[in-house]
Amino acid sequence: MAYSGEDFGRRRLPRGLTLRALVPNAITSAALCSGLTGIRFAIGGDFHSAVLAVMLAGLLDGIDGRVARLMKAQSRFGAELDSLSDAIAFGVGPALILYLWSLSAVPRYGWFAALALAVSCALRLARFNASIDLPGQPHKSAGFMTGVPAPVGAALAFLPLYLWFSSGLDIMRAPVVVGPWALLIAFLMISNLPTLGWGALRPRRAIRLEVIALAGMLTVALLTEPWLTLVGLCAIYLALMPVGVWRYRRIMQQRAGAGQPKPEQA
Repeated sequence: MAYSGEDFGRRRLPRGLTLRALVPNAITSAALCSGLTGIRFAIGGDFHSAVLAVMLAGLLDGIDGRVARLMKAQSRFGAELDSLSDAIAFGVGPALILYLWSLSAVPRYGWFAALALAVSCALRLARFNASIDLPGQPHKSAGFMTGVPAPVGAALAFLPLYLWFSSGLDIMRAPVVVGPWALLIAFLMISNLPTLGWGALRPRRAIRLEVIALAGMLTVALLTEPWLTLVGLCAIYLALMPVGVWRYRRIMQQRAGAGQPKPEQA
């Protein structure tokens, strides 16, 4: 469509973010600031507060998408901001915290492990953004995720810190323990392993009351013995990873058995 000279400057530009869209994006921004504040605490040597700041970022990250869907305020801007926030809060933040806490004792190799954790988180998020519009994702269609999610990866990377907080054992702070563990978590984040998502964790109707009671008990445990509880949660998640792989293969086998006929039979 052609415009005359009189129309120059009169065309309505695309609107910016609506007021409704500001709410979930503000939550995402708060998660980003919380992750950055965790780095600040780690620089000051307050590693308890550093871990809690990253945990707060994970909590905020878990609700911003749901708030956006409830308010029907999803936007490409929000998706990009969420990915950038996750890369910093769950990649750069935990990597620097682990480096300042332990890995700086061996700067050359420790920095390599920290970089691997941060870069792997960024690569995972880039892969997610690249495939977000693809309809045929086998893991997602079956209710699974590809690799360990960024917030879960950050929580798992802090496992040596949880053990150190709860036991005080210096071996948990040794770079020979923290470095390989950070590399393992980095690998799990960028791996193609199918991991359990919320879609695969729907409890049966017969045990939903038990699940509610378990959630209440878990809250009390986090308030009374937070570090030991986090150790337990990490152990449960790691134990469920082989279960996720097995369930995914089983679902794929069932779909293959009831799928399309072979080309020669068509």
